[in-house]
This record gives sequence, C-alpha cells and structure tokens, in this order.
Amino acid sequence: MSWFKKIFGQETKETLDKGLEKSSRSFFDKIGRAIAGKSKVDDEILDELEEILISSDVGVETTVKIIKKIEERVSKDKFMNTSELDKILREEIMNLLAENKNSDSESGIPDETKPYVIMVVGVNGVGKTTTIGKLAHQFKQQGKKVVLGAADTFRAAAVDQLVIWSERVGVPIVKQAMGADPASVAFDTVQSAKAQDADVVLIDTAGRLHNKINLMNELTKIKRVMQKVIQDAPHEVLLVLDGSTGQNAFEQAKQFTAATEVSALAITKLDGTAKGGVVIGISDQFKIPVKYIGIGEGINDLQPFDKYEFVDSFFKKD
Repeated sequence: MSWFKKIFGQETKETLDKGLEKSSRSFFDKIGRAIAGKSKVDDEILDELEEILISSDVGVETTVKIIKKIEERVSKDKFMNTSELDKILREEIMNLLAENKNSDSESGIPDETKPYVIMVVGVNGVGKTTTIGKLAHQFKQQGKKVVLGAADTFRAAAVDQLVIWSERVGVPIVKQAMGADPASVAFDTVQSAKAQDADVVLIDTAGRLHNKINLMNELTKIKRVMQKVIQDAPHEVLLVLDGSTGQNAFEQAKQFTAATEVSALAITKLDGTAKGGVVIGISDQFKIPVKYIGIGEGINDLQPFDKYEFVDSFFKKD
C-alpha cells in the first residue's frame, strides 16, 4: 500500500480516478481504434501508438523513450498480442517514472524548519492563487500555523483573490498597496511569520513571462530580501502549471526553470481536460518533483502527486 493510500484513503483515490477520467477515456478510445481488427503489435501499431502518446501531451522525448522500451519487448518476445498493449504500456510508463528518483515527493513540510517558506511562481491564469489557498487549507488542517504573502502587487485581482482565500481558510495575510515593491511584501511577510512563530509561509508572486530577465531579477530580489530575515529562505520554489494547456505547460516550465531555481511543481486543472499525459512527460523530463496535482475545483481537490496512483488512475478503464 502506497504512502498516498495510507494518508488519504480510498475517497481521495476515487477523486483522482474521476479527475483523470477524460484523459483516460480519450487515451483508450484512440488505442482502441488503432488496434481494431489486429491481433499482433507490429511497426504500424507502434507508429500509431507514438502519435497517440504525443497527441495526449506526453511529450516527444518521453514518448520516444516509451516506444523504444516497447520495441525492445516486441523484438524479444517475437509476438505480442494487441490485447496486452495497454498492460505493457502501463508497465513501461511506471518503470520510466520509477527510474526518475527526483520525481519522488511528499507533500509535508519538515518540522525542523520553522517557518518553512514556499515561494509560489507561475504565469497568470494557471491557478496559482487558488493553489496557494488550497495549500493553506491543507496545512491548517494538519494543525500548522500559516501566513500568506500577497507579493503579486501588479494585479489588484491577485491581491483581492488571496485576501478572499485568507478569510475563507482563516489564516493571516500580509499585503501592501497596489504597485508596491514585491520584495518589500515578501520581507514583511517572513518577518511577520517569524514574529508569530508560524510553521509555514506561502508567498504569491507576479506571473509575467514577457521578459525573462525582469522576471529573473524580480524573483532573485525577493529571495535576497527574504534572506535578511530567514537565511535559507525560500525553502521551496513551487511552480504552478496549467495541465489543460498541454505543451504550453512544458514551455512555461522551461521558462521558469531558466529564470529561477524551481524545486517543486504543481499541475492544475487536470479534471477538465484530456491532456493528463502532460504530467507523465513533465515528471520525466524536468527531473523536478511534481508535488501536487489539481483535479477539481473543491478546496480538497489539490492532491499530493503519487506517480504509482496517478498511472493506476490514468489506465483505469470504465
């Protein structure tokens, strides 16, 4: 039994199954059409499988790895029945993710680091502020004292939304006037959290990607200013990506990992899309732990990512 099941139980697993239903159904519909009337896995089916994986947003590099592994098995076994294809595919994806030790992640925070500072980054519209609110709720449910910092001072809507979440969850928020220096807000937040003996700090940041140099400078400044209060802050840089954007999520990951030292990923909005394969590709390619996945709008629908449970749900047929 995995850590995921032990901590969250069957109800959360069922939510994961439901959240990945569109991705799973789309994937198996395509495979069903590819193998219709065929009994043997041949080069033609493997070519079609490659297209299916790419169109499911698994990504070209990861798809090539998976196809190569299946080709090796076909070559070794000489004959592979099409009825075994989904089982073999599932095994190879699981093996691929298991090889990437960096994708192992637990959603808890270390007790010895207090306050534990998480700087949350990502472009506007990916669900960044909502993710912060849901994380604040999770940490509070665990008995943690949480402080929010509204350092996205360029959008009034971002600050307003975070204030709503702070009220909804019942945690304090540090904010300044519109257009204030984001680093100043971050400084005030960690100083306040330290004074309150808080367990965890969640800092929202602006999501502008139009100029990578400006973004890099801004995030570096926020880090430097926080370190005047807490020497090793931030302890985690969490990049939020919108899973429903497919390949665009890969591009955002490339941009942000180039701009700052991202240490964890949250992939949101997977319930409303057939692009769930993006999690497999991102987990494989970036060697950064996928820590959370968003599979619904409810306050409890941000789940810790467990690669084994994810693949199990992805390959669950109706």
